Amino acid sequence: MGLWTRLFGRSRNEALPLYNAIVARGRADHWYLAGGVPDTLDGRFDMIATVLAVVLLRLEEEAQAPEVATPLSVQLTERFVDDMDAQLRQIGIGDLVVGKQMGKMMSLLGGRLGAYRDGFVASDLGPALVRNLYRGAAPGDDALAHVAQALSDFRARLAATPLDHLAAGDLP
Repeated sequence: MGLWTRLFGRSRNEALPLYNAIVARGRADHWYLAGGVPDTLDGRFDMIATVLAVVLLRLEEEAQAPEVATPLSVQLTERFVDDMDAQLRQIGIGDLVVGKQMGKMMSLLGGRLGAYRDGFVASDLGPALVRNLYRGAAPGDDALAHVAQALSDFRARLAATPLDHLAAGDLP
């Protein structure tokens, strides 16, 4: 039994299937082809962070089993941190800079959560997407509409997906 499990009673590996499904969803071709998301290191980070944010918002809204959703949300965020840390090191960023970059990435994720939460409430993801996914450089109208609709549809399907299916990595 690992230290994490002894301290917190749950294995961090419980979130791995869902995190892997989020990454796979964020790498789907349609985001980059029809959605105009830049197929770059930053663009892929932005898309994965966007999909993660939508899933975290779904978990935040879980009323039936918050005792499951809250730890899963924490574990997903920790998986994201672990993955991004490893990615930074793989591209050659040294120990002295990784901490600063991780702080920036977590701030970006937090900003996305707020922006997308507000965008979904207002039924207008456009401004949040331009600022967060496209980093201020608005794509064409068709590309923006594609991503906004795909994320809205994804959110609706997530809302109808049982928590145990999500935890197993079964993204709709």
